Amino acid sequence: MSTKNYFAHKTAVIDDNCNINEGTKIWHFSHIMSNCTIGKNCNIGQNVVVSPQVILGDNVKVQNNVSIYTGVICEDDVFLGPSMVFTNVINPRSAVNRKNEYMKTTVKKGVSIGANATIVCGNDIGKFAFIGAGAVVVKEIKPYALVVGNPSKQIGWISEFGHRLRFDENNIAVCPESNEKYELKNDLVNKIN
Repeated sequence: MSTKNYFAHKTAVIDDNCNINEGTKIWHFSHIMSNCTIGKNCNIGQNVVVSPQVILGDNVKVQNNVSIYTGVICEDDVFLGPSMVFTNVINPRSAVNRKNEYMKTTVKKGVSIGANATIVCGNDIGKFAFIGAGAVVVKEIKPYALVVGNPSKQIGWISEFGHRLRFDENNIAVCPESNEKYELKNDLVNKIN
């Protein structure tokens, strides 16, 4: 276990060989399993499971009742909403051991995943994408995409500040809060300032 300065509630269970960085807070009844890495200034809510070898970047916010299974990597500034869940095996069976078949899922910088969403393993989520509450992600998600539903469907684009992007005739959108400009080209969004 890391000797760095972090807070863990007395009911939290933290296994050996975890790397938990400075400023992180781990709340009631959460279980941090061996060989995982949790970055700086993360907040791990109540009743969260972080499985072995999971990697969480800096400033990751994990709300109550979230399960993060082996194979998941969350980059910096990711938000995981209440009771959302990742999977790590595409075809689980109780009687069949598939630990050697865990699939990787990467959640890129700045992504927000809404309450009760499910991320089916092997589907990476592009930077600053926004996954709506209850969505079931069954395919790769583009950066800045706004997706909802079961199965999830892209319904638009979203800024780094969480505002819906409206593109003009030149395929340029301006975030109303930050004045940042975005360009839509070849069905991909890029921030241009």
